[in-house]
Amino acid sequence: MSSRARIQIPQRKKRHRVALTLFILLLFLAAIAAVALGVCMWWLRGLPDYTNVNDFNDSQPSVMYANDSKTVLARFRLENRIPVTMNNIAPVALKSVVAIEDERFYTHGGVDLWGIARASFNNITGGSREGASTITQQLVRNTILADEMNDISLKRKIREAVLALKIEDNFSKDDILTMYLNAINFGSGAYGIEAASQRYFSKHARELTLTEAALLAGIPQSPTYNNPLKYPQNAINRRNLVLQRMVVNGYISQDDYNRAVSAPLGLKPTEFSDGIVAYPYFSSFVISQLKNNYKIPETQLKKGALRIITTLDPFLQQTALDVADKKRQTLGENHDIAMTVIEPQTGFIKALVGGENYDVSQVNLATGAGGGGRPCGSAFKAFTLVTALEKGISPNTTVDCNSPATIDGYTLSNDGNKSYGTRSLASALAISSNTGFVRLIASIGISDVVETAHRMGIKSQLDARKAGAALTLGTENVTTLEMTEAYATIASEGVHRDSTPIEFISNARGQVLIDNRNPVPRSKRVLTKEVAYAAEQALELVVSRGTGTGARLASGQAVAGKTGTSQNYNDVTFYGITPQYAVGIWAGSRGKPTPLKTGTHVTDVFADFMKVALSGMPPQQFVPQESPEYEYYSDPKHQIHGVHTSSHSYSLSDDEESSRRSSRSHEENTQSESNKSSHNTKHAQDKNKSAAAQGEQDASGTRGTQNTQSSGDSPARKESGAHDVPGAQRGDQKDNKTSNNAA
Repeated sequence: MSSRARIQIPQRKKRHRVALTLFILLLFLAAIAAVALGVCMWWLRGLPDYTNVNDFNDSQPSVMYANDSKTVLARFRLENRIPVTMNNIAPVALKSVVAIEDERFYTHGGVDLWGIARASFNNITGGSREGASTITQQLVRNTILADEMNDISLKRKIREAVLALKIEDNFSKDDILTMYLNAINFGSGAYGIEAASQRYFSKHARELTLTEAALLAGIPQSPTYNNPLKYPQNAINRRNLVLQRMVVNGYISQDDYNRAVSAPLGLKPTEFSDGIVAYPYFSSFVISQLKNNYKIPETQLKKGALRIITTLDPFLQQTALDVADKKRQTLGENHDIAMTVIEPQTGFIKALVGGENYDVSQVNLATGAGGGGRPCGSAFKAFTLVTALEKGISPNTTVDCNSPATIDGYTLSNDGNKSYGTRSLASALAISSNTGFVRLIASIGISDVVETAHRMGIKSQLDARKAGAALTLGTENVTTLEMTEAYATIASEGVHRDSTPIEFISNARGQVLIDNRNPVPRSKRVLTKEVAYAAEQALELVVSRGTGTGARLASGQAVAGKTGTSQNYNDVTFYGITPQYAVGIWAGSRGKPTPLKTGTHVTDVFADFMKVALSGMPPQQFVPQESPEYEYYSDPKHQIHGVHTSSHSYSLSDDEESSRRSSRSHEENTQSESNKSSHNTKHAQDKNKSAAAQGEQDASGTRGTQNTQSSGDSPARKESGAHDVPGAQRGDQKDNKTSNNAA
């Protein structure tokens, strides 16, 4: 074998070794590539839906409106964002953003490879650091991948690039640019170019000039250090760089640039309004309902783009504020007015006055928020009457209304210690006899009256044992909101509807999340139509001839209601109803109870409100109903005297009856009633005329002229606790029934 052949053998082996090495290297690179591909595929798993980028732009303010869907009551936001369409953005603003952020925006497909190469070379060679993210990538980072924005990793970069490519395949360039300009952070809490334009220049984005647009375009690169309000020189430097890029890209001329760079910032900032904008007592009440009743967390409220339509009627609200303010001027220092207006057929709270000045005191006198309720005085007697009606006791049943009286150890008097003799229950309600109604509640059961009040809408705790028979005089704390809601139950023919300040709530997509527009789910019949109407008729007597004459309306509109006054005139109330509205009014001191002037009333507030609220509307009447099933009822111990008549008529007027009854001794009355009780006769139902309407006849001639406030609402002195008392007797039974309603 020649030497040449011997030399070729090792060379051949060397080539084999090189080929094997290359093969192994290729296999290794392929494995790396496969692993890298697998990792990338893993990273790309579960990419968010990119078909509607605006859905990820969810940090938008929630807005609360009145029922007209226009009057803004409150805004809640983490970020101030006002999305606009491209035609509402000045063209010069579009050009300035493209020039500084992504000059090849209209030519690349979402990822700018040339831009990446340029930025990488510039950063490696020590030039000023540059980013290579396109506008599309920045849009992805600020919306779809907002949760990963601060994740500086290859994984996020790859996810961002892939999503940017998909966005470019699904949206036009103009759509992408518009979405970007609605999403990006411009500092000072302004997100999107419209919010930024209003924040810094108090104008719309469509009105921006060249220098203003260039200034805004320069902010997103560093929303903190380019903020013109905090770092004006940085903002000017960045603005001028934007103008320079606009010259390079042919968007403006050199002359335009020369003029613009010498211009001042020209700021005209506007502070964003956040939180409550109007009617703070009502709006704060709605906010508490959203958080407590509907369990909407504050974060969702501030970034969920909720549209909250409330029940507030701006016209009625302003009317309520006006009449309350008018009355407030007559009350004296440290006294205030609270007021609630509810629509009986829906339970919607149409107006609410919580006090004079929310900035001074956030205690809501209408809802009790921050301070609790207040005594409502004799307005509470309505619940005692309703309880009696439900027990089959006619409003024409008579009761001793003389004063003073000691009833089951409880000594009390009518206001001014006036003796009214023996009157029908309807008449006793009209003149607001304390002694008469304490006798009634002691007879029928205090705890039963508590149950009636709660059933009709009272939510406050009522301590029957502590209050005793004085409960009927309105000594327990309640709010105008719950009292008005309870009176609305009478106005709505015995159907109680949970009141609400919210009509409906929808999200950014228009989906309704909460809907109260149908009152049926909030409705429950708690009184028969017959009992509700009988109560309403008795309450009409209060307004037509009783203590509430100041609430009468000259239009012929049906009005029913009840006045109330707490001890020493510390609280004065009126709760009135028409078929259209239930209105509750309270007057008193905000802090420690302080007497109002003797004779103060608020029936005029009701009348003033209704005259405006119902202006131009035809009068409405309550729907008549047949009388309830009444039975003869007598309780000699409590001087309650049943009547034997089917026509509900009397041969004597109340005044004559009072004189005759007053001339008798207590013993004679007791004996007379005992004899009557032995007849055990059942009171016949009147099919032609309601008992309460006859009660109006009973009170004929007992009251003065309109606007004369009776003092019969003043509560009595409580010297010892009153309790439910046995001894009530129905004539249709052969033996006495003993009440087990222990207070």
